[in-house]
Amino acid sequence: MRTLAVLSLGFALSVPAFALDYRSVSDNAVLYDAPSSKGVKHFIIARGSPVEVVLAQENWIKVRDNGGNMAWIEAQLLSSARTLLVRVDKADIRAEANDKSTIVFSAEKNVVLDLVEAGPPGWAKVKHRDGQSGFVKASQVWGL
Repeated sequence: MRTLAVLSLGFALSVPAFALDYRSVSDNAVLYDAPSSKGVKHFIIARGSPVEVVLAQENWIKVRDNGGNMAWIEAQLLSSARTLLVRVDKADIRAEANDKSTIVFSAEKNVVLDLVEAGPPGWAKVKHRDGQSGFVKASQVWGL
């Protein structure tokens, strides 16, 4: 019995954790209800928007947007470049990854920021399209 418990624990620890796969939309794109351009068109998603990859099927990818909506997009319209979407009314982007650091700039809800790198736990280093960069709290953005 003890051997079985040790083997079970070893197996559980060896199972890989599945990270969420986020990408960004490379150009304005139509989202469909099915993996086909003949499907019902849901809406157009803006270039740069982050999406979570749910399922890949040939030339189509099922994605989830920041509102939890799922739809299909042509695979060629997604980029591996990572972006984040501000999900609070105002996110303060700081010079360092701490609440006491100087505010470099603020970004309003639904502003898209480029992900430079994952920062210390709870933070991400981001860059605005105008060139300003700094750290944002992970809880204030979607796409991590």
